[in-house]
Amino acid sequence: MASKFKKSRESRIQMEEHGVINNLEEPWSLRIFKENFKIKIVKESDNQMELEFDLIGCQTSLANAIRRILISEVPSMAIEKVFIMNYNSIMQEEVLAHRLGLVPLRADPRLFDYPSNEGNKDDEVSEHDTLRYELKISCSHNKQASKESRRLEEMYINHKVYSNDIKWVPIGKQCEIYPGGEEQVGVIDKDILLNVLNPGHEMHIFMHAVKGIGRDHAKFSPVSTAFYRLLPRITLLKTVKDEKAEKLKKCFSPGVIELVKTEGGGKEAQVINSRYDSCSRNVERHEDLKDCVSLEREPNHFIFTIESVGALPSSVLFVEATKILKGKCRSFIELLDSIS
Repeated sequence: MASKFKKSRESRIQMEEHGVINNLEEPWSLRIFKENFKIKIVKESDNQMELEFDLIGCQTSLANAIRRILISEVPSMAIEKVFIMNYNSIMQEEVLAHRLGLVPLRADPRLFDYPSNEGNKDDEVSEHDTLRYELKISCSHNKQASKESRRLEEMYINHKVYSNDIKWVPIGKQCEIYPGGEEQVGVIDKDILLNVLNPGHEMHIFMHAVKGIGRDHAKFSPVSTAFYRLLPRITLLKTVKDEKAEKLKKCFSPGVIELVKTEGGGKEAQVINSRYDSCSRNVERHEDLKDCVSLEREPNHFIFTIESVGALPSSVLFVEATKILKGKCRSFIELLDSIS
């Protein structure tokens, strides 16, 4: 049993105060990969926008490939062209256009085609590749406001412009294609502040949203974040009690170390869940504690987190990323076959 424990520890990445050791990945083998690779769902938010899962039995290259594809190659819909009909606010037009482009849309990109490069006329759009939106609003004095009021929101009507003021304008038969209306293709968050107006200011703007990928512009990225980290392993090498146990607990993230009562009425530190540790290595600051703990990471066990912007659930984005990765692999194999 002891030799098995020693062997498993030798395969882990050992974290020291100023670096790591044993950080070499084993040679890749397709057979070993097929036998060991697993995906384990850990938790998913109620709205399905945040997903945490484990990638087990793979190398860093695969985890990083999925992360990069999620950020830069899974498509989404975003405002690409802004047509200003009437605008006299103090915010620069290019700044406003940039803000509008970053407003996340609810539209499912899988239902749309990429925009055609044929022809450059802005008014030539298709119901299959473009969504049109309109923002029309003006600011005026609120005659019903109290004379003692000093809050601009009470003194003015439409003082602040929010993403909720962006309305979908169907093109062609889009009312039939997307019967859900604003709930299907409208903006996701209704309370994004776009501009601040004063009485006399007006905005009348049309916008065209198209399908794109984050590699072309960050506004097309379907995730707010996608990242991974190696699974931490924390092992107590010595018994830590009472005051030292209290100090040890504070060195780690909440939920990692807990104190349990001993038979003598004291407290003893125990590792409850290494998964929550941020690997800050704060324990290395204490000379009386640094030799009591072993900090390690599993080399082929990745904790992966995806946070969707909102158009598609995080689980769907992961599936779409794997489809793109499979397509890349097929293309590469076909290229190799053509050379040979």
